[in-house]
Amino acid sequence: MRRRTTSLRRVLPDGTALHNRLLGALPAREYHRICEHLRMHPVRTGETLQEHGAPISHVYFPNGGVYSITNQMRDGALVEVATVGSEGMLGIGAFFGDRSGAGRAFQQVGNGLLPAMPVARFIKEIAIRGPLRDVVGLYAQANLLQTMQSTACNALHDVRRRCCRWLLQTHDRIETDDFRLKHEFLAVMLGVRRPTVTVVMRSLQQAGLVSSHYGRIRIVRRKRLEAASCECYDVIRGHFARLGL
Repeated sequence: MRRRTTSLRRVLPDGTALHNRLLGALPAREYHRICEHLRMHPVRTGETLQEHGAPISHVYFPNGGVYSITNQMRDGALVEVATVGSEGMLGIGAFFGDRSGAGRAFQQVGNGLLPAMPVARFIKEIAIRGPLRDVVGLYAQANLLQTMQSTACNALHDVRRRCCRWLLQTHDRIETDDFRLKHEFLAVMLGVRRPTVTVVMRSLQQAGLVSSHYGRIRIVRRKRLEAASCECYDVIRGHFARLGL
């Protein structure tokens, strides 16, 4: 699913083109009203935006890049439980009235400033029956379905196929063949050790599907990468398409 569903004639407060699908789904008048409450937040790769169990001050509507939500076990092990890009938002728990972070949310792949809305304003807005509440409700459903599928994927599919799925989803979200991603970050995303990621990426590179060099990954043969992925890539993509996201 390599597409933009929003109009490039819509811009964010800093003048950049709008790509976030939730904001882009709003009628023009509603979008401009909501835009008055957005601020563009500078963010660095790896920077924590929301911490597990800590009060959140803002919700975020990614306009590009890739953001990860991870859970940490008592022994310190980390694993990704959700991935968010321009199709969604960070802080979806606030939609259900929870102002605490659910896992650690941070930027995985950078791409410009991050639109932010104070959580108090967001809760006021979704308390009103209207377009924002409707589209965020659809995203909440899609996010739940994605989490359910990812849980099954992590339990049943081998790391090579799961890695292909993650690379494809990242490719969709950033819409460029080349992106910066360290192996240690990818290890967290897949819930494995770094040497395992090195072995998997080497096998994908030897097969001619990707190239990986000094923290940068390039998608070389997209169709073959899709064939090497597990079924979960298409299943998750289908959930979002069915819900219009």
